[in-house]
Amino acid sequence: MFLEESLPPSSRQLQQHLFCLLQSRCKSIKHLAQIHAHITTNGFSNKNFLLVKLLSLYTSFNNFPTAQQMFDQMPSPSSALWNQIIRGYQINGNPRRSVEVFNIMERGSPSPPDEHTYTFLVNGCAKGGLLGEGMQVHGKVLKSGFSSNVYVQSSLVDFYVKNGGGRDGVANAKKVFDEMPERSVVTWNSLLLGSFRCGDVDGARAIFEVMPGRNVVSWTTMISGCTQNGRSKEALILFRQMQHENVEFDQVTLVGVLSACAELGDLHLGKWIHSYVFEHFTFSKKPVLVTLKNSLIHMYASCGEIDAAYAVFKGMEKKTAVSWTSMITGFAKHGYGNEALSVFQWMQSVSSRDVKPDEITFLGVLCACSHAGYVNEGRRYFKAMVEDWGIKPRIEHFGCMVDLLSRAGLLDEAHEVVRSMPMKPNDVVWGALLGGCRVHKSVELASDVTELMMSDGVRPERAAGYFVLLSNVYAAAKKWEDVVAVRRRMLEGKTRKPPGRSWIQVEGSIYEFVAGDRSHEMACLIYDVLDDITREARFHGYIPFCVDEI
Repeated sequence: MFLEESLPPSSRQLQQHLFCLLQSRCKSIKHLAQIHAHITTNGFSNKNFLLVKLLSLYTSFNNFPTAQQMFDQMPSPSSALWNQIIRGYQINGNPRRSVEVFNIMERGSPSPPDEHTYTFLVNGCAKGGLLGEGMQVHGKVLKSGFSSNVYVQSSLVDFYVKNGGGRDGVANAKKVFDEMPERSVVTWNSLLLGSFRCGDVDGARAIFEVMPGRNVVSWTTMISGCTQNGRSKEALILFRQMQHENVEFDQVTLVGVLSACAELGDLHLGKWIHSYVFEHFTFSKKPVLVTLKNSLIHMYASCGEIDAAYAVFKGMEKKTAVSWTSMITGFAKHGYGNEALSVFQWMQSVSSRDVKPDEITFLGVLCACSHAGYVNEGRRYFKAMVEDWGIKPRIEHFGCMVDLLSRAGLLDEAHEVVRSMPMKPNDVVWGALLGGCRVHKSVELASDVTELMMSDGVRPERAAGYFVLLSNVYAAAKKWEDVVAVRRRMLEGKTRKPPGRSWIQVEGSIYEFVAGDRSHEMACLIYDVLDDITREARFHGYIPFCVDEI
């Protein structure tokens, strides 16, 4: 038996022995119950240090009701015991009750709140999204004299970052941060994350540059933050700098780097990461995060290596909804409609409570139907999404249906979908319909759609592109006067189509090109090659469809 050993003879020794058992030997709820019984039978139920540890362990072993029952039987709980109950409600997902218990403590207990009380409370408010309650607790912190406590201040910084409402929250976090007598790397990282969450990449970079001690979390936050805010090139530069400074990266870091590789098409670095993962984890049978494998699928699919993406996918023992969705979307974007739908059918055959198609999955499925021209399948899946899976279509799903029908030449049906949408069509939905008009040379509908879009308040940066589409419809129908009228309207409205951008990787370096740009030192050679490609395409029957943009 767990306690069948010689117990110390004296009361003090027995108390210390039981505490040591609680601290180092208690590995299960059964062991805890045995120790609890010895504490009770030996008359130690009034020993605060034993009771605090008991409550803490009951909470950790997910048996909070017993902890609450014990607490209710205590005539005059100490601050440490109140703290364990407050912490217990926070851990068990009821932070609002933590605040209620604190209010009871404040009103009726002779034991005053301490720094641990406020730390547990603020952490609970951060976890539960309780902005108002958290701000009230902050006010009580200021009145109680704990505003200079480093643990309380660190919790407040984290609270405002997570629940402060964007830039205002970060500003409040910064105020607390500036008043701190000492700051840990954890607090620095919280402020860093907060800057990214409100889109202040430059502010995050400024914080990162002055951090006194940057750890792997700091670097990972910077890499992931840059990637998520459209600065993938910066993210890869940071990763190389991280390697140069010999900072050991982890799997979470690699997830952020792979996202940047996917955005920029950096297949070379993506393959290096895959090799690294195989050598350091897979080959040595160490567990690899599912999110890292999902990132590999996304990276390969984004870089055009769809077979490599599928190989990673098939090799996964455990697949999440993100895994299935990434593979379906990858196939769909590359025009492999049959493969995308086959993976979706496979997903349905193995779907469980934890792995079910969601709205993003169906977006990939509808995209696959659109690219493959599967009209009937698209209609069926759109209907099943609503009726069988209870997923409310978003505007993106309607956009896919409009695109599917427009590509198939079913312009009247596509127009009817737009008219029947429960939300206001955006410029992407109108653009899909207009694109169908261009392909199928429906001049009248294209004119009507364009006028509807403009009266509907289409975004200025999109308007020029749709004017160009309309002029292409007129040009295909040889309505040259209408082409001129559209172009004149663009000139009068000073509307210009933003130049297209593209990236290409050559020998490990990524180059960015802008349409019409001749600033590259090898521009003459590049345009000569493009001319050769165009001539070869014309020889094989290609006819340029688009009218040159202004």
